[in-house]
Amino acid sequence: MSTLLSKLLHFVLLTTSKRQIDESHGISHSMNVLHYTMKIYTSVLPKIPELETQERTIFVSAVLHDMCDKKYMDEDDGIKKIEEFLCEKITPDEIEMTKKIISTMSYSKVKKNGFPIIDGLEKTMAYHIVREADLLSAYDFDRSILYHMHKSNSNIHEAYSNACEVFNNRILKHEEDGLFITNFARNEAINLKINAQNRMIAWKTILNKPTLF
Repeated sequence: MSTLLSKLLHFVLLTTSKRQIDESHGISHSMNVLHYTMKIYTSVLPKIPELETQERTIFVSAVLHDMCDKKYMDEDDGIKKIEEFLCEKITPDEIEMTKKIISTMSYSKVKKNGFPIIDGLEKTMAYHIVREADLLSAYDFDRSILYHMHKSNSNIHEAYSNACEVFNNRILKHEEDGLFITNFARNEAINLKINAQNRMIAWKTILNKPTLF
């Protein structure tokens, strides 16, 4: 049986292959964001039961959110391909909301433009759930190293240095930058920040091993 989720994940696999999207933004990242999305959604639903009307949109957006990433493709073309894929799989309103979420949720766009204006508490929260799930996934320090190795074909030492810069200037400041609005994300970010800092230290120890030079 080919469920909607199976089709979504296969679309990610096909898109990452076609667009040469590396594993830092590939299928495993989509799965991680999906799991964080589920946790945040579950934590918020009792307070906003109307959110249930956005459930499918939330999970679709979580899986597909990087399949229009401007780092790998023309964003408008990516969104068009997503819209064509979703046609007849979900409703037109769900497609429009999915496009709204994935086209405005990136860190760079939020820092530049702020949060978008979205009508309805349930739709606004749907946006924030997926956005926060992506932010929580960004605390994976190894993922950042992988991205920088792929991006500039750099060696591990250069990739580590670039990843540290990103974490110190951006990711480790998510909370103080006011990027989390749900209690779950705020609390989860505390532990993830500690884990990331420990990982940075561990990598530094490995990279300083004379036997690995």
